[in-house]
Amino acid sequence: MKNAPDADFLIFDLGNVIIDIDYHEALQRIKAEVSTEFHDKVDGFYLTDFHKDYEVGRIDSGKFREEVRGYFQQDWNDQKVDELWNALLLKIPTERLELISKLRENFQVGVLSNTNLIHIHAVNRILQEDHDLDNFDPIFDWVFLSHEMGLAKPSPQIYEKMLVDLGTSGDRVIFFDDLIANVEGAKAVGIQAVHVTGPEVIFDYFKNV
Repeated sequence: MKNAPDADFLIFDLGNVIIDIDYHEALQRIKAEVSTEFHDKVDGFYLTDFHKDYEVGRIDSGKFREEVRGYFQQDWNDQKVDELWNALLLKIPTERLELISKLRENFQVGVLSNTNLIHIHAVNRILQEDHDLDNFDPIFDWVFLSHEMGLAKPSPQIYEKMLVDLGTSGDRVIFFDDLIANVEGAKAVGIQAVHVTGPEVIFDYFKNV
């Protein structure tokens, strides 16, 4: 394969790598639902302990929704919490899935994402509605999700666990992520890592493959 990267596995983050996301949009949606006195709490939402706990599966979706209601002092029903929480999820461009399919002819491909069950259910709905897919299983050989692993990027343990499951060493893996901390975390355990600063980065990386 001409100009192929020297690796066996290509692993992709989800947010802003496979699926477009907009944190600002989600926070603005929440701000529109609460009084201005809570706007500082909205800005700190992703830094809360309960968000981090949900991301690594220490609490379930029901407990997470309770924490959200308590944090914002709202009586939102479950559907409303999920709607606001999922507002950051946008589209999965077809050309990205087509690229993954092409790359899969010569590499094993996978996902490594900090996520949670509410988001994954929403992502699966997007896959179903836009691409007639029930989930990522038909597209990827490997799916590593933080809430199932009990670990989150950029901790070394999540990358090490992934390498054990892949049965390989870091130098045989190329990892793509939009957050520099996660890129550096992967590099720290010997994984080749690429910082995805925009949608063109991956296409440029593989344009000669």
